[in-house]
Amino acid sequence: MELKAIQSMADTIKARVGQVIVGKEDVVEKLLIALITSGHILLEDVPGTGKTLIAKAIAKSVQSGFKRVQFTPDLLPTDLSGVQFYNQKEGEFEFRPGPLFTNILLADEINRATPRTQSSLLECMEERQVSVDGETYMLERPFLVIATQNPVEHQGTFPLPEAQLDRFLFKIRMGYPSFEEGLAILKRFRQDNPLDKLEPAVRAEDIVDAQNSYTQVTVHDDLLVYMLELIERTRRHPELEAGISPRGSQALLRAVQAKAVLEGRSYATPDDVKAMVLPVLAHRLIPAGYRQDRHAFSEQLLTELLQSIPVPTEAQAAGG
Repeated sequence: MELKAIQSMADTIKARVGQVIVGKEDVVEKLLIALITSGHILLEDVPGTGKTLIAKAIAKSVQSGFKRVQFTPDLLPTDLSGVQFYNQKEGEFEFRPGPLFTNILLADEINRATPRTQSSLLECMEERQVSVDGETYMLERPFLVIATQNPVEHQGTFPLPEAQLDRFLFKIRMGYPSFEEGLAILKRFRQDNPLDKLEPAVRAEDIVDAQNSYTQVTVHDDLLVYMLELIERTRRHPELEAGISPRGSQALLRAVQAKAVLEGRSYATPDDVKAMVLPVLAHRLIPAGYRQDRHAFSEQLLTELLQSIPVPTEAQAAGG
């Protein structure tokens, strides 16, 4: 697929989602970047800000499989992956797939499940496969996990471990709508739910083609050095227990390439890097000692590091 075709496809999905969601263009763009790069996304905010709605709107805009799982403390790993059951008629065991066998999975309130159930997502998010009773089953492409969690209500929740957070390409917050957006929401949902009328804009095969093609975006060596300098500084920073891993640096590169595609370019720029640093890297940092608002601390630290690193203007001028 040509890069221009990927941009056109993304614009079509944006338009469809915009029939339901008021504003939040930045969140929609990051969801599309996650979809194009085969990444996953963690939406975090207080209840009622539209986390589940925007995930459903993205899913309905793509003609593909969609499953929603409400995570609870009694949810078991087999409730996600599936089970082997004995078929009395055939006289043998058969595998009954769980909700993981879909294209877009909405994991609602993921932090309400136990660590055992949360860890069952690690293999499918990273390897795109599920292992049950010694058998390995491959998941179909595209495969996107959109997880949500409530950051203010901690009773009965289990914080995601670092290994789980590192599997998410983005961790972002929805935020409250502005006054004008709030008024538009009330008008739009006054009579019915526009989500019910939403029609698919693209096929799953189109997403797979985009996933195979977006890496055509050129990234200048100076831009790679720019990204790696930032990552190296997080590894040496005295206020951090752990910096960005190689998985994090690769995630940043993929996000930068997809961002360039959505901007209509075949090359990446320093502005693409600056736009992707916070949502891709902030949740991967581990501060040294206790921090009341860890995510805010990580974002501030990354912002300061970005300001201290010279921007590779040569790569910008050369157009990649």
